[in-house]
Amino acid sequence: MEAYKQEFIDFMLESKVLKFGDFTLKSGRKSPFFMNAGGYVTGQQLMKLGEYYAKAIVDTYGTDFDVLFGPAYKGIPLAVVTAIAMHTLYGKEVRYCSDRKEAKDHGADKGGFLGSKLQDGDRVIMIEDVTTSGKSMEETVPKVRSAANVEIVGLMVSLNRNEKGKGNNTALKEVSELYGFPTAAIVSMPEVIAYLGDQLDPELKARIDAYYQEYGATE
Repeated sequence: MEAYKQEFIDFMLESKVLKFGDFTLKSGRKSPFFMNAGGYVTGQQLMKLGEYYAKAIVDTYGTDFDVLFGPAYKGIPLAVVTAIAMHTLYGKEVRYCSDRKEAKDHGADKGGFLGSKLQDGDRVIMIEDVTTSGKSMEETVPKVRSAANVEIVGLMVSLNRNEKGKGNNTALKEVSELYGFPTAAIVSMPEVIAYLGDQLDPELKARIDAYYQEYGATE
C-alpha cells in the first residue's frame, strides 16, 4: 500500500471522521463503521485533505484535466481544497466548479453553478466524499454534461466502502458502468481493515466480517 494511503487512514481516524460503532446508513443498512467528510473542520485538516485527494488523483488520473467538480454540498469544499493542493504540490492550475441545490436568479453569478463556468472541451474530474448508492451522481452527471461539451475523466472519492450498490457490484463500479468513466478512491475499506489488523477489537472485526458477508462486493 502506498505511503500516502497509510497516512490517510491514520488521518481519518485522528480527525474522528472514520468511526467504528453502530450506525444506520441512509440506505437503512446497519453498519459497524461510518465515514463523514463533514468532520474535517480546521484549516490544517482541510489543507491535508486536499493534499491526499490531489495525490490520489495524480496517481490515478495524472494531471491532464482542467476542472474539479464537487457536487453540493460536501463536494464544494473538497473541490476547493483539492484545487489549492494541485497548485501547491504540482504547480498545476485547475478550476473548481460545483452545482447549486437551487439555481440563483439574480446577480452576476446567477445560474445553477458555483465557481468556474464549464466550457466546451473541458476535462473534468468529479470529486466526492464517499459513494454508497451513487445517487448524487444521478443528479450531477447530467447537469455537468448538459452545461457544456465536456469530458468527465473520472470520479475520486475518499473511501470506497466496497459494498453492494443497487446490484451486486460496488456503487463506484455501478457509476462507472452507468456513465462510462472510471471511478476510484483514496483508500478502500478492505485496505483500512488490513492496515489496522490486530488494532481492531476482535468483536468489532467479527461484526465487520459479518457486514461484508451480507453486503460486501469485490468490484
